[in-house]
Amino acid sequence: MSDKMIDMPALFKALEFSAFKHKDQRRKGPQNIPYINHPIQVAHVLIETGQAYNTNLLIAAILHDTIEDTDTTEEEIKQVFGENVAALVMEVTDDKNLFWEARKQLQIEKSPFASYDAKLLKLADKICNVRDLVINPPDKWSLDRKLEYLQWASDVIAGIRGVNQPMEDLFDEWIYKAKAYYKMS
Repeated sequence: MSDKMIDMPALFKALEFSAFKHKDQRRKGPQNIPYINHPIQVAHVLIETGQAYNTNLLIAAILHDTIEDTDTTEEEIKQVFGENVAALVMEVTDDKNLFWEARKQLQIEKSPFASYDAKLLKLADKICNVRDLVINPPDKWSLDRKLEYLQWASDVIAGIRGVNQPMEDLFDEWIYKAKAYYKMS
């Protein structure tokens, strides 16, 4: 298999799995977008901007929020998608037993030591989340919370710079747009 060959049946299996797990969820924001759009966008950024054609990485991108936001378990991902995918999903999954502030601080501290694929996935996820703060901002978030998120996302990405320049440039572009949108630049 060449570098640009993706195991499409496996990728579509992940799409079906994730769509089912997120079936009753919506993104925060006035457009009421189905949640599954987010992991699809993360995978799209990895392929289009990051030129990442690693099937396990793309599957993990599709599944990256299932453990945090649904009843999915690590064991279930292992059984369906294998140890490597499960390990990557776990590497980017926050411990929901911790308070929000502690989870966010751990991301800042641990991201520089993450695997290459986890860094790519984290970067793509932050690009999509920052973009959503401009395109479809959460209804219930105050301006302070939005600004806090932008600063936190920048802090996480600062610790993983050097992993993929085109994706980092896209992140910087969206951070700039978000700051301009919220008039904080």
